[in-house]
Amino acid sequence: MELIVSTVKGLTENLLQKQTTDYDQVIEKLFSEVSGLEDFPKIPNPQLEECAIQLWNWAVTKNVGTTISKNLKAKVRHVACSLLYCCEPENPTEGVIRKQILMASKTGRTWLDCKNPQVADNFLRLAVKSLETLYAQLTSRGDGAADITSSKGDVEKDLLRILSCQAESALIQGNNHDAVVYMQRCRDMLQRLPKDTSYLSIMCYNFGIDTYNLKKFEESTFWLSQSYEIGKMNVKYAPGSEVQAKVLRLLASVYLEWDCQRFQEKALNAVSLANKEFTSASGLYLKIRILVRCEASDDHIRAGLNEMLESKVSLEVCLSTVKLLMFEDREVLAFDYLKRVCQHFESSPDLGTALVLHIELLLQKGRELLAKQKIEDIITGQHYSEALQWYNYSLSFFKAGQTESNSAKLQRNRASCFLMLKQLEKAKEAIKEAERCDPGSIFTQFSVYKIAVQENNVEKAVEAVNAMGRLSKSPSASEDGLLVSENAASNMLSLAAQIALEFHRTNSRNGHEGSGELVWKTPRMNISGPHRSQVFALQKVSHQSRLTAEKRTEEANWFRKIAWNSALQCESCPDRMRDFFVLSYQLSQLCPPDRTLLMGQKTCLLMAAAASLELCRKSPHSGQTEDLTQALEHIQICWEVWKTLKASGSFPKDPTDTLLLLYEFEARAKLNDPKVETVLESVLELEHVEAKVLETIAALAMEPPAHYPLLCKKALRVALSLHRKQPQADLARCRKCVHSLIKLSLPSGVSEVEARVLEEVWDYYEEALSVIAAAPDDFPEMETLWLLTRAWNTGVLLYSLAQYPEAERWCGLAMSFIRHLGSLQESYETKMSGLYTEILDRLDRAKKNLIMEE
Repeated sequence: MELIVSTVKGLTENLLQKQTTDYDQVIEKLFSEVSGLEDFPKIPNPQLEECAIQLWNWAVTKNVGTTISKNLKAKVRHVACSLLYCCEPENPTEGVIRKQILMASKTGRTWLDCKNPQVADNFLRLAVKSLETLYAQLTSRGDGAADITSSKGDVEKDLLRILSCQAESALIQGNNHDAVVYMQRCRDMLQRLPKDTSYLSIMCYNFGIDTYNLKKFEESTFWLSQSYEIGKMNVKYAPGSEVQAKVLRLLASVYLEWDCQRFQEKALNAVSLANKEFTSASGLYLKIRILVRCEASDDHIRAGLNEMLESKVSLEVCLSTVKLLMFEDREVLAFDYLKRVCQHFESSPDLGTALVLHIELLLQKGRELLAKQKIEDIITGQHYSEALQWYNYSLSFFKAGQTESNSAKLQRNRASCFLMLKQLEKAKEAIKEAERCDPGSIFTQFSVYKIAVQENNVEKAVEAVNAMGRLSKSPSASEDGLLVSENAASNMLSLAAQIALEFHRTNSRNGHEGSGELVWKTPRMNISGPHRSQVFALQKVSHQSRLTAEKRTEEANWFRKIAWNSALQCESCPDRMRDFFVLSYQLSQLCPPDRTLLMGQKTCLLMAAAASLELCRKSPHSGQTEDLTQALEHIQICWEVWKTLKASGSFPKDPTDTLLLLYEFEARAKLNDPKVETVLESVLELEHVEAKVLETIAALAMEPPAHYPLLCKKALRVALSLHRKQPQADLARCRKCVHSLIKLSLPSGVSEVEARVLEEVWDYYEEALSVIAAAPDDFPEMETLWLLTRAWNTGVLLYSLAQYPEAERWCGLAMSFIRHLGSLQESYETKMSGLYTEILDRLDRAKKNLIMEE
């Protein structure tokens, strides 16, 4: 025995030395030595007891900044607890027994975390035995009734925790019967310990998940039912209705997967109860899924669909439900519901997604005529009739001679609606009234121009363009201060060119090439050279009635290349570059499509999107929406062109997918579009995603006005993982990723201090330590100081919140960085060692000399 004491003492001292690095060997030797103590009689030994306390404290707090596995931690606790029990006196004091309970229960819990339930059981049984001894000792006292009652309550709390661990151990070992017995004892104790209701309910829920993952459906339904029932026992201390609903949804899903027909009623009851507890989109969708799988009648499913719409779920969930119905051959229900969804979300900016799905489903089912009609309805039915009614209603409020400019705006809007409804005469009447009210508006002249193009009235169109040029130079004639620069006029002229091109394409498709088309005369205007080229291109390409199709293609192709080259010359002017690339793309649509032309279209649209994003970066936040929306439009068209190209052959190493996703992520992030998360998922699904792409995504996620810290962290975590997988990791980029992750995650105040958050940041700090260890000489000293300071401040914050074990843990982490400092090491070591010692002393006093816990 003396030899064992001497050996254990020596190994303990060795482990506690700061210079020690071979923790594994020392711990394994200690573990081996203590394994034979069970054969010796229990003999009080102060030296062994001191070793037990020192080892325990080391396992709790002195391993900060070092790499120690859970298994080694369990072995240190195993040794400490075994030593304490080996030294147990014949009549242990209450203090000794409480130490035994703490050590045995914590050691058992740690072995459970290491997935070693057999060893855990031994320590959990020791803890229960010590609890029984303590309870008997408390009961035998005859004084201090209030204190005894309080102490008995503490014993029961500890017993409930240990019994729940024994239930978990039994379940891990496949002994469901024993787990049920242990949990029933815990449940019986809840009458006296109501505050543990939530803890026990969530533990049963976790048991339900574990058994479900093992496909033990019967056991899973039992534990999930237990979780819900326990949660109902005390509403005040229950986990909450949202968690209860989550439990019931999983219970319904288990019944569904187990045997849908056999447990149809139970599954429906569970999900209905879940939706009463807390209505959620996932619960409503699950109900439809159960009804469909159980072959319920159309009326029952329709009732569930009505409930979904009444609960204001998102359009995305509704469309997922439509796809589910189609997959399960409920075609009539699917189309009926889709129509109602489109009506319900008619004012949503995402309605187009539903309309496209409707068309796709019609085509999938071979209903080409219906699909064609639907497309035509979408194009022509833009609510212009309803808009006209509102414009007419608004116009009735104006009196003659008053607010002429507002009246002109309404008349122009009426004219636009009439044009879309192909009511040309009514449009002319409206714009004539607009001219009377406000002849000096460039918008009015633009409307005159649009009608002249529709009528093929060359003289009137030229007059309107000339008028637009004159008005752009007169600030006094501008409307609401919007048109005061040459750029504004050139934008209007660019749009005029696009209208003429579109008008020509429409006539060509309708076989009207021989009719008298719009023939331009060069308008006398003082505009910049590049934009004169646009007008000239419009003049040249529109005057096609005397040309063969081959010659017309040649002309369009020539102007397309001119626009392309002009765009390349406008590198310092993103708006003009964008306009020229768009014009080049539009001109290319007049040419027969082939692989080369499609490649050119793809590049034009990519460059136009990039220019729009560049404009957005240079403009104030308030003016970015239009540029971002334009960028998205270019991106969406480019996706279609790119899909057509990819269908024609392979494009190895082509970066188009990556570029389009990067551009789309930036645009949607800055527009605060909820689809931005979906874009990130698409990036992660790329066959070969690069770390630098994810780092760019992370930066864009936080570039104002975008603010998506969670997406930023997700991208950085994947980027860091990719760096780590490289044969030669780029440690500088790893360091930057870790720095950003820590900066984004560290709590900045009391309200953000959560155990989950702290554990997440702790993982990042461990990653930082591994980067330092890989190349200590290359790690910047100021970066090390930054890590040290942030960890120390976190420890101080936790100390102020009386979270003493965590405070010591974080201050200790900060201390571990001192040895990695260079020239600053000596000064910081002197200053911080004193502070650290002071904090440890305060912690010891605060904990009243009790053994420190995590």
